[in-house]
Amino acid sequence: MQIEAIRSRKSPAPPLTGSAAGKGSRWSHWLPVFTLIAFLLAWEMLVRLGDYPPFILPAPGQVARKLLTVLADGTLARHSAITLIEVLGGLALGVTVATVLGYALAKSVTVERALSPYLVASQAIPIVAIAPLLVLWFGSGLTSKILISALIVFFPILINTIAGVRGVPPDLRDLMRSLHATPWQVFIKLEVPAALPVLLAGLKVGATLSVIGAVVGEFAGANAGLGVMINVADGQYDTARMFVGVLALVVMALSLYGAVALLERRLLAWRQAGSA
Repeated sequence: MQIEAIRSRKSPAPPLTGSAAGKGSRWSHWLPVFTLIAFLLAWEMLVRLGDYPPFILPAPGQVARKLLTVLADGTLARHSAITLIEVLGGLALGVTVATVLGYALAKSVTVERALSPYLVASQAIPIVAIAPLLVLWFGSGLTSKILISALIVFFPILINTIAGVRGVPPDLRDLMRSLHATPWQVFIKLEVPAALPVLLAGLKVGATLSVIGAVVGEFAGANAGLGVMINVADGQYDTARMFVGVLALVVMALSLYGAVALLERRLLAWRQAGSA
């Protein structure tokens, strides 16, 4: 009896059946939807119970009606297009410069010693302090916003590039040398694949930061963009329109993050196949 009791205690729980696992998976997919519904209901109850005026806290229904209005008259599309151009331009510029410079820093101790103190010191300057200067120097057009967005993207990509290149296993480098691989072959066949996961992780961060950089630039001075739309709405006490602008920025950032995540799954499919 004692032996049977010990065996019963040590025996693992039976695995979930396929139907039970499937139900759990389906529920997990719906959790974000339920969370959003609960948030909107709580928001609506807060407005009604607190009796807040619309210029302080509009109800979700008022924000939805304002969203339909700015969609119908083209205001949201026009401002979103400008911000998206600034975001994509800043992301492309920041990633390009940071990747090239990060690779140089990772490969050369001399370059790292010469530039690292200044690169680190540059991060102590808030981007909101630099933004007005860049708008003053480069004007209120797209150029200044792209530069501001690139600056805020630059450092995370730089750090991830250095970490990715230096994280290549030394034994693999020795193997490439024993095979008499050229520097270009080492770069393409070893360094890029080995550093790619870290680089893509940095790109996820940079994709969302680029939206912040563009909006900071628009707040500093611009003629169009979602930041301008929010600023104008603030001056008019049109809080519902401000919520619409913030919602558009969230959707833009999530879309960019999702695009990078999809790119990551495509480029790193070989790792998933190898682990399987």
